[in-house]
Amino acid sequence: MRDSGQERWLLPEGVQDLLPGESHALEHFRRQCLDLYERHGFELVIPPLLEYRSALLTGVGGDLEMRTFRMTDPSSGQQLGLRADMTPQVARMDALRPNRRSVERYCYAGSVVATQARYLGGSRCSVQIGCELYGHPGLEADLQILRLMLLSLRASPCDQLILELGHAGILRGIVEELGLNESQAEQVHDALQRKARAELETLISTLPKDSEVLLTLLGLAGPGSVLVQARQALLHVFPRLEAVLDDLDRVVAYLAESFPDVELYVDLAELRGYRYHTGLFFAAYVDQLRFEVAKGGRYDDVAAAFGCSRPATGFSLDTLALMQGAERRSKTIYAEPAASQECVAQIDQWRQQGYRVIDVLPGEPLQALHDGDQVLVKEQGQWCLRSLKGESSTLDRNHG
Repeated sequence: MRDSGQERWLLPEGVQDLLPGESHALEHFRRQCLDLYERHGFELVIPPLLEYRSALLTGVGGDLEMRTFRMTDPSSGQQLGLRADMTPQVARMDALRPNRRSVERYCYAGSVVATQARYLGGSRCSVQIGCELYGHPGLEADLQILRLMLLSLRASPCDQLILELGHAGILRGIVEELGLNESQAEQVHDALQRKARAELETLISTLPKDSEVLLTLLGLAGPGSVLVQARQALLHVFPRLEAVLDDLDRVVAYLAESFPDVELYVDLAELRGYRYHTGLFFAAYVDQLRFEVAKGGRYDDVAAAFGCSRPATGFSLDTLALMQGAERRSKTIYAEPAASQECVAQIDQWRQQGYRVIDVLPGEPLQALHDGDQVLVKEQGQWCLRSLKGESSTLDRNHG
């Protein structure tokens, strides 16, 4: 087949460029998040984009096997992978970190690549931002992580925020109390995950007494008040679930007090990440998007494969999904060659204050990129800022 030359400039499906306005918006959001995390004591880590594939598929990474690119290392012959999620990498770093403290807080921001997009029309490349907290088993750590996720989303351009809550302890506790074997538990999990009521009813007929409560889970979804209904439906059969429901009550109360603008949805039959989550888990949806842009929760077994099983909780944001369509452009001051030479101190001061000042090259045409862009011009011996639309003002009045 003759090369038409298109392969040289076409991008693969699910891969795209980010142009200046989009890139600026995403990078501004990334900086805001990392500054927020630093102010809360989370330390930045930068894991490598490429690792041994086996390390990328440990703990939470097990569900990522089909989404992880693989390749053979020409040096060693071993299987390498491009990360599709950074959580397993942070777990490895924490497990192998010398002089590790009893509680560690990490944050990260970096590119991730997947073999397939998470949703129809989505990208296979994104920038993942997140936080991980290791070493504390209490709900207080989960609330700290949840708070940071919601504060991050507040810094995004979204208008409506919906938070979905679940808890792995609900189904785990029921499975344990019923004494289900691994095969039975897997069938229950699969039916609940697909909300397949008829299939679940058939399955329950083969399970031990009190298994009918599994059908009740399908109806335990709604606002925070659904937890009252859950207590009435579950505790008389499985009293050990009270501690789990107590934790969920605390989370709902915290959100009502600290984030009253967040729309809350509790779903006790939601099994997102059930195979690796060990406690509270959550996901965030914004505006009209039908897929989560942020997710997280507790996963205490994430580092077990690295010989270090200790409490862990965290969240991650898909920034490309969250920021899609958003643009940000800084207002610009154009300094023509003479202005660049005569107004050096003033131009430096503007730049230190955060203004963008472009040193115009000889013969370069001036074109406003944003409403309010200005150019330095000399009028009656005095340098002035003139709008590219014709309005002018002196240096001292505008930016003195």
